[in-house]
Amino acid sequence: MEFDGKYVLISGASRGIGKATAMTFAEKGAQVGINFRSNREKAEKTLSELPGKGHQLFQNDISQESETKKLIDAFVSHYGRLDILVNNAGISIFHEIDKVDFDHWTHAWQSTFQINLFAVANLCYWASKAMMKTGGGRIVNVSSRGAFRGEPTKPAYGASKAALNAMSQSLAKKLAPHNIYIGVVAPGFTETEMAAETLTPTERESLLRESPFQRMAQPKEVAHAILFLASEGAEYTSGTIIDVNGASYLRS
Repeated sequence: MEFDGKYVLISGASRGIGKATAMTFAEKGAQVGINFRSNREKAEKTLSELPGKGHQLFQNDISQESETKKLIDAFVSHYGRLDILVNNAGISIFHEIDKVDFDHWTHAWQSTFQINLFAVANLCYWASKAMMKTGGGRIVNVSSRGAFRGEPTKPAYGASKAALNAMSQSLAKKLAPHNIYIGVVAPGFTETEMAAETLTPTERESLLRESPFQRMAQPKEVAHAILFLASEGAEYTSGTIIDVNGASYLRS
């Protein structure tokens, strides 16, 4: 898979899966736009590590509706076109129904859907408008195995990712005549900084036992699936959801 001459925008690209995806696209010749919300130091570090030239930072809080258009407009203004959009940014908030008060419950649902679904929908809208002007493009959305298996401690997260899958497949049907192809990658737990920061040793050990590989996914393994869906020749996979969970959850 080569991406020479392709312009790629990745949301939430300063660390974790987003960073690994940015690195892998850059290694394959793409020019990459790194979207981040607030941690400029982390984003600049990622930018400095990307191989090749022409990469750029874009600071936009995509939870704000108006910022999604600003992000796409800024990217197209800088590069002249948008070939590939990777919607990677997302949040996860614990809100167990038998343990939290109603304010926490409603906050978790509103915040999670705002980032994990509405922001993605809005970025898909503006990106598809830009891609239609240049003959097409590719959009890859990052979902989760939680969309299928359920998330009892974070139900809004699982629900938002299930909705993301349904939206992605609806758009795959609608946008195919415009040569815009939509793919979804659904990782299980991945070895990221966020996982290291939030998992207790007991939780980590439990997660490792879920997969016959006895380990979590590496960010680059998720990035590999993203690049496949974004590659030339993968057009007929539009609407596909690729599981990257080490056989920890198998759906029929």
